[in-house]
Amino acid sequence: MTRLPADNPSTARAYLAANFEAWSELPFNAGLCPVRDVLDHLGSKWTTLILLALTQRALRFSEVHRAVPDISKRMLTQTLRELERDGLIERCVYATKPPSVEYSMSAVGESLMVPLAKLLDWAHDTHPSIIDARQRYDTAQPKSA
Repeated sequence: MTRLPADNPSTARAYLAANFEAWSELPFNAGLCPVRDVLDHLGSKWTTLILLALTQRALRFSEVHRAVPDISKRMLTQTLRELERDGLIERCVYATKPPSVEYSMSAVGESLMVPLAKLLDWAHDTHPSIIDARQRYDTAQPKSA
C-alpha cells in the first residue's frame, strides 16, 4: 500500500479510494480489518480526551480524572486499561507507600498525535458549518405527529 503523497483534499480522496480494499480487507471481515479495529477504540467517547490530557506530561489517575471531569472513575479505569492494552499509553507503578501510579504517552501514542492534531483542527474549523448543516437538515424534516 502506498502512503499519502500530498496534504490536500483531492489527493487524499484519490488515495483513500485507491486503498479502500486494502484497509477494509474485502471481502468484509470485521475481525481482520485493522482500520475498524483501531478506529473502534479511538472513536470511543473518552479516548481522545484522555490522550489529550496526557500530551503535556505523565499524570496520576486523579489528575486524569480532573482533566476529564465528567467521566466516571469506572469508565476512566476501563479506558486507561484499553489504551494501555493497545500500547498507546504506559502505566508506571512506583514503589511508594501507598503505591503511586502514573500514566504517560507511549511511542505509539506519540505517533498518533500528528493525525489527531489534524483531526482536532479540522473539527474546530468545520464545527460551525456542521452545526449549520444540522439546523438546515432538522428544519427541512417533517414534524412527526
